[in-house]
Amino acid sequence: MQEQIVDPALDTAGVKPPPADTNARLVTLKDLPLSCPLPGDEVWNMHPRVYLPIDEEPSGELICPYCGTRYRLQRD
Repeated sequence: MQEQIVDPALDTAGVKPPPADTNARLVTLKDLPLSCPLPGDEVWNMHPRVYLPIDEEPSGELICPYCGTRYRLQRD
């Protein structure tokens, strides 16, 4: 049996994910339909665009199922 060589650069045992931003991103009615990532965001390293029906939420808040970004609709 061959000995398996493990690259230490690929060892993720002690790696923790970056801290999540708990602040909600405020969006207005002008931003609807809401998509994540937002149109102005750099998307080269992000997830596929997903549309979030925030205007249908009684609380006016939604969390992106891909990245966890919280959005809050400012209805005023």
